Amino acid sequence: MSNGIRVRNPMPTNSLVLMMSLILTIGPLVASAQGPQAAHEGYADLKGVRIRYTDTGGSGIPVILLHAATGNIESWEHQIPAFTAAGYRCITYDRRGWGRSITDPAARQPGTAADDLLALMDYLHIDRAHLVGSAAGATVSIDFVLSFPQRVRSAVIANAGGASVQDQKFQEVSQRIKTAEFDSYPVEFRELGPSYRASNPEGTRRWIELTRMSRQNPAGPPQPVKNPTTMPLLETIKTPVLLMTGAADLYAPPPLMHLYAARIKNAESVVIPEAGHSAYWEQPDIFNRAVLEFIRKH
Repeated sequence: MSNGIRVRNPMPTNSLVLMMSLILTIGPLVASAQGPQAAHEGYADLKGVRIRYTDTGGSGIPVILLHAATGNIESWEHQIPAFTAAGYRCITYDRRGWGRSITDPAARQPGTAADDLLALMDYLHIDRAHLVGSAAGATVSIDFVLSFPQRVRSAVIANAGGASVQDQKFQEVSQRIKTAEFDSYPVEFRELGPSYRASNPEGTRRWIELTRMSRQNPAGPPQPVKNPTTMPLLETIKTPVLLMTGAADLYAPPPLMHLYAARIKNAESVVIPEAGHSAYWEQPDIFNRAVLEFIRKH
């Protein structure tokens, strides 16, 4: 058969019974091969904000994807098909101040991203979930793990910089990484590895397009963290954690990831070859495989 499924030594039977047998045997496989159904998109009315989200639904264990500062819902287009095909329910959302989420200008304060995520989980009736955060989204994931560990199955902390960590060693490493002119460089230079920019011009153009749709302008006041990240707090994390970064990440190179690993007990670590600060986008096959292997264990 063209789809690679063979029926060996079928018992003599009439054609109708054989047809029904084939349908029952290969039907689920054919449905799986057609890919996941389109995710539901909606708005969650939360305190001071309407959060735009997508939800693939279903009975699978929830995986919540938290975008980088240069991303939004659409940034996860390489992850959603792979994760839903593996049986997971995938939720993405535009954080307050990003994408098409709508912040109430009359709100007294912007709240915290961790509280927004908790409210979104309650809105979607999600008790516990796997978190997958990249860059600024990884910072939110860490804060959520510290604030609401009982709501987290596991956390993937990808390409996390050290700017939000209140520790002298982290800050010294972060300062040595950047030059005085660093922030003036084009965003694709700072956040995409040179191998990706050289080999995938179309993917680079798509990434830049999504970046331009990400942070709102004006974005309003930044959201504070619920728990300032300190070394003693990182050492209290008992949630299973996978730390990931790209070998060519200009914000969060492997030595910075190792500082996290030294503080978070039993954390696993993965370095993705040639990838920059957007490993999920540059090397999605490696990224997805590592994430799925990790969350299956938890």
